[in-house]
Amino acid sequence: MEKISQAFILAAGRGSRMLHLTDDKPKPLVKVADKCLIDYNVEHIKAAGIKNCMVNLCYKGEMIKNHLLEKNLLDFSFSEEEEALETGGGIKHALPKMENKAFFVINSDALWTDKKGDALLENMQKAWNPEKFDMMIMLQPIKLSYGVGENGDYTLSKDECPLRRHDAQTKAPYIYGGVLICKPEVFANEPEGKYSLVRIFDRLEQEKRLGAYIHNDKWFHVGDPEATKIAEKCFSK
Repeated sequence: MEKISQAFILAAGRGSRMLHLTDDKPKPLVKVADKCLIDYNVEHIKAAGIKNCMVNLCYKGEMIKNHLLEKNLLDFSFSEEEEALETGGGIKHALPKMENKAFFVINSDALWTDKKGDALLENMQKAWNPEKFDMMIMLQPIKLSYGVGENGDYTLSKDECPLRRHDAQTKAPYIYGGVLICKPEVFANEPEGKYSLVRIFDRLEQEKRLGAYIHNDKWFHVGDPEATKIAEKCFSK
């Protein structure tokens, strides 16, 4: 199987729930343990042997661009948005600048730990089956998650395909962890504009073309100042 050679970091949103932390900087540049959130992503991508990385930008995007180019850890390309196009729309907008091959997508605030010798991105690459799936999402057990609610997002079917929870009463053991692999063609019939990846998840789930990989180490939702403090305790050790 051809090794995945490109990644996409979603970095266009402001992160308004971060309150004062994003008044003078975009959320990807908020620091946890003296390191910007986006730098954790970049280091994971580099460790997986991926060199090419697309980053979408909107709120204070020039700050992100300057930060990444100064670090110079990957070959970065940038997709600028006048208005933040959300996760699905942001990828669709950037695809003409990318190779027509499968790629990783990582939320800029996805923060996780890997056991030694057990790296998430490398494991997902090994598990990726492009003949069976058009997209594979990383699912995170709630019991190993911080800064999230109790209900979860997904269960698994008997053949281990993800099934999204659709009602407030149901509880699911996994959340979507903000990391995925996908083929560019899943966006072929999607419109330009603002929309979430969830609509694509749901379509592929119905088509039996959505796969899942379970990550079994810690994961942090750095969504507000309190959650940032929780992550800080772990990554400062």
